[in-house]
Amino acid sequence: MVLTLLTALILGLIIGPLARLLIPGKQSISVVMTVLIGAAGALIGSTTVATVTDHTGFNFVALLVGVLAAVLLVLLYGLVSGRGE
Repeated sequence: MVLTLLTALILGLIIGPLARLLIPGKQSISVVMTVLIGAAGALIGSTTVATVTDHTGFNFVALLVGVLAAVLLVLLYGLVSGRGE
């Protein structure tokens, strides 16, 4: 469990900024929140792909699902926090 969370945080360093790059305009989100949202996207991506394919490793499809989940989470965070455009 700890290794899964640590891996998600490390992948959050990649997935969070990728998600923000895919959204047009400026997002007023801190670096810490970007990493946390990316980590949440990584967890969603890896668990979704593992559930659907019965494959427990992190692969390219899980990365894509994680980025898409993080994009949705960034948009949702912007709406909820009132920082969206």
